[in-house]
Amino acid sequence: MRQRGFTLVELMVTVAIVGVLAAMALPLAELAVQRGKEQELRHALRQIRQAIDDYKRATEAGSVPRAADATGYPPTLEALVAGATNARDPLGRPVRFLRRVPPDPFFSGDGAVPAAQTWGLRSYASPADQPQPGKDVYDVHSLSDRTGLNGRPYRQW
Repeated sequence: MRQRGFTLVELMVTVAIVGVLAAMALPLAELAVQRGKEQELRHALRQIRQAIDDYKRATEAGSVPRAADATGYPPTLEALVAGATNARDPLGRPVRFLRRVPPDPFFSGDGAVPAAQTWGLRSYASPADQPQPGKDVYDVHSLSDRTGLNGRPYRQW
């Protein structure tokens, strides 16, 4: 009488096929994760840069007071969340530009670092090719040394 079941060879071939399929799917999953993080980075940069531009427009319009020697850009990223006193509001309520500072998705530090410290800052006085922090925030960039799927380093986005 013959027993039912699979032979050892059949099981080994099945395991090998499943292993090859898993090895092919893993890089695709990693690529999908990286694409998702890149999308988050684009969105966060767009949000922060829009808030910086809104702050500058508010200072030029006279809604946010500034010192005579100031550029009109926010002094810190936290100032976008905390807001500034609205000079045009009789009650003096603050005008805010961000609900919260989004973290850099490619920041390699631990989760205890505040989101505003995960970004590289560029002041108005620093050159574009070598961004340096200063007394204001003119632009932000990622601190990651990695390169995106488009071939450009994340620092240059």
